[in-house]
Amino acid sequence: MSINFSLLFYLKKPKNYTSGPVPIYIRITVTGKRAELTTGRECQPGRWNVAAGRASGNREEIKSLNMYLDKLQAKVYEAHRQLIEAGESITADRIKMKFLGKEDKPRMLIEIFKEHNRKVEALIGSEYSEGTSKRYKTSLKHTANFLRWKYVVEDIDIGKVDHAFVADYDFYLRSVRKCNNNSAVKYIKNFGKVIRICLSSGWLKVDPFRNYKAKTRKVDRVFLTEEELNAMAEKKFVSERLMQVRDIFLFSCYTGLAYVDVQQLKRADIGKGVDGEQWIFKNRQKTDTPSRIPLLPLALQILERYQDHPQYLYDGRLLPVLSNQKMNAYLKEIADVCGIEKPITFHIARHTFATTVTLLNGVPMESVSKMLGHTSLRTTQQYAKILDVKVGEDMRLLRERFKQ
Repeated sequence: MSINFSLLFYLKKPKNYTSGPVPIYIRITVTGKRAELTTGRECQPGRWNVAAGRASGNREEIKSLNMYLDKLQAKVYEAHRQLIEAGESITADRIKMKFLGKEDKPRMLIEIFKEHNRKVEALIGSEYSEGTSKRYKTSLKHTANFLRWKYVVEDIDIGKVDHAFVADYDFYLRSVRKCNNNSAVKYIKNFGKVIRICLSSGWLKVDPFRNYKAKTRKVDRVFLTEEELNAMAEKKFVSERLMQVRDIFLFSCYTGLAYVDVQQLKRADIGKGVDGEQWIFKNRQKTDTPSRIPLLPLALQILERYQDHPQYLYDGRLLPVLSNQKMNAYLKEIADVCGIEKPITFHIARHTFATTVTLLNGVPMESVSKMLGHTSLRTTQQYAKILDVKVGEDMRLLRERFKQ
């Protein structure tokens, strides 16, 4: 888009000026912002025509000065034209640097994204979690792959990121990468944070997300029924590794702790609650909100089972938790052995605690929300919406009352 600018030659009197020739300056103005530079020439104030921006007179040195100023003006207009042809953003400073042959180094998208990720990684544990850092790294990888797919480049000037770029990136994630709607929206949202940094830093003038709209869709949360939970708990495994993974998964089903919180659970996180029983007192890593969870007998039995494990004795961690990737791989095997035909991942344990273990057994939603460490009751209400079993049970009781 062509952006008009104004150019002015003027005399700039130095401080404590009394008399004599005055330096001639160029002032470039774009959308109210100025850039100034000296012409290297001088003129007597009495011979300067302010309206024309030139020296007045017919003497040979005056004509020579004005011809020189005309050439400078032509060079400034040429710098402006070149910036337009290159599709670069037009600012007073960029015209000045182009005119001087000292063009500022373009801001590159991938370079900015990497710098953002370095800062996130440096703040893990204080402002960000390991999972957040990992998501931004994955988003960076998708962005870099998109540039290779669409533009056949390793990086691109941030000034070239526009609405069409965002729309094409969205299409790439859904078609080439086969991302579902919610995953695509989340990757675009991560990318959007980098764009907001560029906008606030003045590296982008127009928000490429201004006309972009995409919303996550509500997804039914998978959880284990009471029968499936019992089938897994009662199954005897030959492999000790499968037994450990099953036990840790069940512990999460009985406590509602997410993977990272189970992995980091230590002896210091267990204490006596207001009822005199054993409770978990721990802040969720994801939101840093407190979780206060009374330990059910089955959860206590699992903890007791691993009191002699080396990781408990030497590291203070209560359970021998493997990497999330390995846990999920073993859980798929466990589900097959137990005849469970659901896509099992470790996070399903948290959903199972919210539904089968608590809400279906009459635990008030406010208590469930507090144990899960949710920052909003609306988050917990999503679990209640999928509990047709609870609706059926409530209506059965109502029918019994009408019969009486």
